[in-house]
Amino acid sequence: MLRHLQTYLFTFYCCLLFSSCATSQPKKAQASPPPETNKWRDLVANSAIFRQSHTGFALYDLEQQSMVAEYQADRYFTPASNTKLFTLYAGLSLLGDSIPALRYITKGDSLIFWGTGDPSLLHPDMPSSNVLDFLKNWRGKLFYYPHHYTGKRFGPGWSWGDYDEYYQCEISPLPVYGNIVRFTNNTVSPRIFKDSLRTAGWTEKFNLSRDEFNNGFFSTGWPTGSFTEDVPYRTSPLMVAQLLADTLKKEVRLFPKIPLNSPSSTLYSLPIDTLYRRMLQVSDNMFAEQIMLMCAAKLDSTNVGFEIPQGIEYVKKQFLVDLPDEPIWEDGSGLSRYNLFTPRSIIKLLQKIQTRVPDQERLFGLMSIGGKAGTIKNQYKSREPFIFAKTGSLSNIYCLSGFLKTKKGKILIFSTMNNNYIKKTVEIRKEVERILTEIHEKY
Repeated sequence: MLRHLQTYLFTFYCCLLFSSCATSQPKKAQASPPPETNKWRDLVANSAIFRQSHTGFALYDLEQQSMVAEYQADRYFTPASNTKLFTLYAGLSLLGDSIPALRYITKGDSLIFWGTGDPSLLHPDMPSSNVLDFLKNWRGKLFYYPHHYTGKRFGPGWSWGDYDEYYQCEISPLPVYGNIVRFTNNTVSPRIFKDSLRTAGWTEKFNLSRDEFNNGFFSTGWPTGSFTEDVPYRTSPLMVAQLLADTLKKEVRLFPKIPLNSPSSTLYSLPIDTLYRRMLQVSDNMFAEQIMLMCAAKLDSTNVGFEIPQGIEYVKKQFLVDLPDEPIWEDGSGLSRYNLFTPRSIIKLLQKIQTRVPDQERLFGLMSIGGKAGTIKNQYKSREPFIFAKTGSLSNIYCLSGFLKTKKGKILIFSTMNNNYIKKTVEIRKEVERILTEIHEKY
């Protein structure tokens, strides 16, 4: 009996042992499915030009209302002047069809006026408006009230060492002459600065510059031919009053810092598309900042003061909560390297812009147009333009976002963002052009 039990237990143990060995055998490896291919995404992902850069890409089909391709579209990038698309949307959301140029009240024979940020007054590259005639034809006293603006002269994250570069004019509530001095051959405009220029030594290259904290201008070298060069001037309330007085040929005084409790009126000037078009096509930083300032002024219904961050925060909370990724948005122009957006958020923003401006002719006419106008005038040359977009460039940064029309007539929205590259920008720009042209021809 005991022998039978021992035999049974031995047999049972062997069965368990061999069963365990059998189940521990490695299973035959199953082939994993091949990664999904997307030829539009792969144009970017497999680019040898973008190999060492931080690159993001998103492509959206308006007709299908779906994303066609994404490559690192959820990553954050420094957008440079692609930020101006956010400024455009802010203006479309808050400002009307005409520029709010001035606010004013009257007390007896006195006109007390202040700026809302309008950059067009006496700007050398803008058409004249009714603002100058409004001030010139006032028969009483003129008082400029500068105290509503509470912001700084430069935006956060700007390069303060670029104070005398044409692309970094100071932010102010009432720009006059574009906040720049234009030197053209033997003329200086505004003429109030004609005696402010001095020679500061010899260099082989002609250059104009300015003292940082005052309006002393100086030149080095001699121009070899005709030239036009813009240098920002140092703004101040007194400078605005002096410039207006010199132009109007009548006294303009500063009004003291006391509350103005009377209801104010608004004077409107040019069609606002004149600002949007220049901001987007020329990539005018000054116009972008001033448009955001106008948005902030629009919110200042009680005349307590306004500055750009107020406008940005309002637009984010009221109009941009549905973006895929929260925008890190710090200024109106994109000069700040603190700005951070994702390609897929820019796609969504462009959809929202298209909803605000359903007239395609108007919308595309505001943008830089490939082969025809703006910063991509010398690219994307074709019998019929097919790229309508906004560029964004800083050192080691090149972005392009906008609308693409295919040969079949489809409208796509795209965003390409390139950061931290060490190649020459022209190489990055040409590669973006190659990719978008292929999409235009083959989509």
